[in-house]
Amino acid sequence: MRKIVIAIDGYSACGKSSTAKEVANLLGYSYIDSGAMYRAVTLYFHQNHITIDNPKEVAKAIENINISFIFNERKAYSETYLNGLNVEEEIRKMYISNQVSKVSSISEVRKNMVSQQRKLGKKKGVVMDGRDIGSNVFPNAELKIFMKADLAIRAERRQNELLEKNQLVPIPEIEENLLARDKMDSERKENPLIIPDDAYILDTSELTLPEQVEYVLQLATEKMIKYDG
Repeated sequence: MRKIVIAIDGYSACGKSSTAKEVANLLGYSYIDSGAMYRAVTLYFHQNHITIDNPKEVAKAIENINISFIFNERKAYSETYLNGLNVEEEIRKMYISNQVSKVSSISEVRKNMVSQQRKLGKKKGVVMDGRDIGSNVFPNAELKIFMKADLAIRAERRQNELLEKNQLVPIPEIEENLLARDKMDSERKENPLIIPDDAYILDTSELTLPEQVEYVLQLATEKMIKYDG
């Protein structure tokens, strides 16, 4: 059956990454976490004290950043590597979450990351999640999903994710972070977070992860049959 590109966009903590990982696993597709790429750039900028409003400094820094994904058989998912170092846990911390929207709004950063993302999806058979995958990275993706959920549910999910990493963050702080990121990502000039006209909207507020995965798999199967014929 012909392979397709599945683009999953939406707000933070709606289940994008968890759903995308499982869908990719079940289809035998590659999974690319575009958000992890921007988080890795943010970590590099933070560690190297890059002034993000200095275009020359940003452009020079980007040249020194190499991001890759290596599959961890024990954990059964790909982890993010920054210049050869595993940064999967570090990039999920709140101090990165508080900075990533500002970094990802920088034109030079977005152009570089989008170029890498398109190369990764060139051969099809890819599930990629993020904020502008269906609208910008893969505007011709065969299947586009846009995920959303109630703020309170999103905050609770994010808190549980952080607790699993031994990070205790109060719900009000998480909600503030989510709202700030939503606003910044939706209002940025460079490829803002929007709902593509041809995207399927998936509200995950009352859905379990298996239900989310099943919904996407059903649509993917329909698309593969259509394009295969």
